[in-house]
Amino acid sequence: METILTISVVLLAGLFMSRVVKLFGLPAVTAYLIAGILIGPYCLGRLGVPGLGFSTLEHVADFGILSNIALGFIAFAIGNEFRLSQLKETGRQATVIGIFQALMATLFVDVALIVTHFIVGEKLPVSTAIILGAIAAATAPAATLMVVRQYKAKGKLTDLLLPIVALDDAVGLVIFAVSFGIAKALISGTVNVISVVVEPLVEIVVSLVLGALLGALLTFSEKFFHSRSKRLSIAVTFVLLAVAISMATFNIGPVKVGFSPLLVCMMLGTIFCNMCDFSAELMDRCDRWTAPLFIIFFVLSGAELDFSVFGDFTIVAIGLVYIVARSLGKYFGAYGSAKFMKCDRDTTKYLGYTLLPQAGVALGMSVIVAGDPDLGSEGAIIRSIVLFGVLIYELFGPMITKIALTKAGNIKPEERKSSRGKI
Repeated sequence: METILTISVVLLAGLFMSRVVKLFGLPAVTAYLIAGILIGPYCLGRLGVPGLGFSTLEHVADFGILSNIALGFIAFAIGNEFRLSQLKETGRQATVIGIFQALMATLFVDVALIVTHFIVGEKLPVSTAIILGAIAAATAPAATLMVVRQYKAKGKLTDLLLPIVALDDAVGLVIFAVSFGIAKALISGTVNVISVVVEPLVEIVVSLVLGALLGALLTFSEKFFHSRSKRLSIAVTFVLLAVAISMATFNIGPVKVGFSPLLVCMMLGTIFCNMCDFSAELMDRCDRWTAPLFIIFFVLSGAELDFSVFGDFTIVAIGLVYIVARSLGKYFGAYGSAKFMKCDRDTTKYLGYTLLPQAGVALGMSVIVAGDPDLGSEGAIIRSIVLFGVLIYELFGPMITKIALTKAGNIKPEERKSSRGKI
């Protein structure tokens, strides 16, 4: 009973908070995050009333399966943006910009934190700086997608943005794996080529292959069903299947093989949308079905933000350096590469602002680091700095994305009206 009550409180908190922030013209994503903070361990959760919020961060983690499923559907929806008809126009631009802006974010953070290392000394080891630089490459696809959907954003910037955000996951995985390997080599004095080069590449390849196979199988399975409800049900089934399989890991000799749930589900959506004739209609119905799930995901994201990081001045100071350096890297990386690819003026000017949100992928990387025994106390430091960055980016990133899309002309007031004609 308590679990069901908590889920209902999560939904109610998110929905009513969205009405409050609407008065200030803020995105619904921001409302859900604030609602999560309010019912989280640092606010109402402190009261310890069963079902009324989350008393501990561990309590929030108990609902992690819902977050994993929501991320699967988010990635599945992003796969819809990789239709061949659209990629013929934006594919080359999205690929170049996606790779370059991620590399620039890593470079900016690496340089800024290594300089900081010479100021604060061993409070920020070089190995920590390198790992944080790699994590900086990741962008949160969920927040970006929700802002685009809420305001029905359309235009050249939006057409480029979603493929870039999707590509970010693959690029970020490679950068993280290589940087993580280098950092561990600095600590231990030995270089493991398998973990630095082989395993990240294998993860990307097997994830894309698995997603493609599931996408083809989904398309084939849909032919046996003709009602809209059953076609929707089989699509939901395959997304759940993809998320479940993606959690598996196994070894092939010395190589540890794992999957990226985001890449698997994204490829599932990509193959399905390009092979199935009625995919557009089905994706629209799927979007409506998953709306409550996405609210739960963002409220849980707000509840799991750890405010205890504010208690350490060093963490806050390093976190601020990380946030500023990453923001500059994302902006100038996107600006320079968009200009090089001859994008239009508004896209070039505002694209970088839309790439600031950071959450799930970055948090996942920080969990890997924190759980590695070779890093010792460095893992905890990295985890705290990433949590601080996510807290700031998730609260302000969606607002900045909305402003940038509006300035670029991709969000228009008349497109934000509801079915009742009210904004």
